[in-house]
Amino acid sequence: MRARSPWRRAASLVVAGAAAVLLAVPLAGPAGATPSDQPGGTSGVLDSEALDRLQQRAAEVQADLQQRQAEVAAAQRALADAQAGVDAARAAVDAAEGDLARYQDVVARYASAAYRDGGALTPLSVLLSGADPGDVVAALGYLEAVDDHTASVVTAAEQQRQAALAEQTAADAALTEAQQRTDQLAGQVADLEATAAAVTDELDVALGDVDRQLSDLQRQQADVDRQTAANWRAYLDQLAAAGVAAPPAADLRDPVAALPAGLVPVGAAAGGAQRGAAQLPREPTSLLVLPAETLAAVTAAMDALGRPYAPGTAGPDSWDCGSLVSTVYRDAGIDLPGDQEGLFAVTTPVDLADVLPGDLVFLGTPESGLGHVGIALDGSTMLAADGRAGAVVVRRLPVDQVLHVGRPSLGPRPEVAPPGPAGGALRVECGNTVYPPSFDGARSWGGYPNGLIPPSALCPIGVGGHALRCDAAAAYRAMSGAYAEAFGQPMCITDSYRTYAGQVRLYGEKPALAAVPGTSNHGWGLAVDLCSGIDGFGTPQYAWMVANAGRFGWLHPTWADPGNGREEPWHWEYAGS
Repeated sequence: MRARSPWRRAASLVVAGAAAVLLAVPLAGPAGATPSDQPGGTSGVLDSEALDRLQQRAAEVQADLQQRQAEVAAAQRALADAQAGVDAARAAVDAAEGDLARYQDVVARYASAAYRDGGALTPLSVLLSGADPGDVVAALGYLEAVDDHTASVVTAAEQQRQAALAEQTAADAALTEAQQRTDQLAGQVADLEATAAAVTDELDVALGDVDRQLSDLQRQQADVDRQTAANWRAYLDQLAAAGVAAPPAADLRDPVAALPAGLVPVGAAAGGAQRGAAQLPREPTSLLVLPAETLAAVTAAMDALGRPYAPGTAGPDSWDCGSLVSTVYRDAGIDLPGDQEGLFAVTTPVDLADVLPGDLVFLGTPESGLGHVGIALDGSTMLAADGRAGAVVVRRLPVDQVLHVGRPSLGPRPEVAPPGPAGGALRVECGNTVYPPSFDGARSWGGYPNGLIPPSALCPIGVGGHALRCDAAAAYRAMSGAYAEAFGQPMCITDSYRTYAGQVRLYGEKPALAAVPGTSNHGWGLAVDLCSGIDGFGTPQYAWMVANAGRFGWLHPTWADPGNGREEPWHWEYAGS
């Protein structure tokens, strides 16, 4: 299959008294693969019914584990309360027996005095010497031989002791019941964990298949990017071979009134001539001539192919969609805003039917409003720092999502407000949904399940085997570099992306602390656990993170802050810019 050239199209030439000619830029070199049909490049979810079924089973196990987790926590609290009740009851028995012993001593002294004064031993001696509680109770019937005051003291003490013993018996029974309930739930959780482990094994097999397919798509993407860049260089070589010195943008803004010598206008689909472009008449096809600024900007964008996407960054190691466009055009001599909204507001529109290489295409939907900007390469292909692909890629241009086409070389227009989200929809940035920092739901991306993201869709951070979602990885590397400037060494990290299997294993070890498998932000490749000072509140390293992490899109979630029940100074999450 031949590649659709990113800069080949047909157009009529409108010149007074001249016949129409075709505009086409010939390809040089072998044709490459066509861009992926996956939305957002190659990161879109692949069709896999087996993976869908396994994911559903995993979700059911996760729901059961989540319910059991709450029950386990309640049972553990009940067990702790029962143990505290037993401890209190035992303490009460000990106190009552102590009181009784003291009162017995008083009675003994009283009886001795009575005996000394001529009294005789009575059943009281049984009371004073009996070690068995039953003997004491039986002896109480004979206390009439003793002073009423003495009898009441000993009786009250023994009744208090008997009451304490009854409370201890009840507390022991409650403790036994609580322990049985805890053991029962532990068995149920163990069964669910075994089920989760079995599902995990099956998911790993299915995920391996998906990962191999994704690796193939990524290789194809790399081929597309490489061939596109080669075709662009071939086009520049053709201009040079034809002796065409690309004119400045100002010289092409009024093609009817004046154009550089030897060039003629490019026809517009609706009639007339296009502003901002020209062509060199040749046989069998004419050669498209773009402004020097456009050629420089597109060339620079080609050089960025394959670089990671990361919100809020502006190169050279990573880009977001707006910063890539504004930077390559600024370096070419055309100042533009650095975000997709600002770019939409000021770029002069052209018809989609007249789109040329270097034009800006703005994508969106009625619900989310403006959601992406890229550089057109032809009517069906664009180059963009794509949030879902996680990189700067050549991708399909979804014509049904085009909100606006703008031509930077024509200069700015009066600002127009870009369409925003409607009906409570979340904002979309560079093709990816932007969740608020307080959002605690599933930050799914690329269509993959939590903890089941193919390794090929993740990016390494350069430390051991740690990996994150590509934008989070780029942001982490930038943050670690800034941290190293402050402390003389990169950040220390103990945990990053956590597979579903890893979440199951950790949950089995720490069910009261670990997130339910399939719900952890580690499973989205959007969380890290840090060490060497950052893992302690009040340290200079932790203070630096509080002051600086937000610049790189990282935050410390409120649930992990001091005083909120689960203090975890080491846990940080990526929320984007």
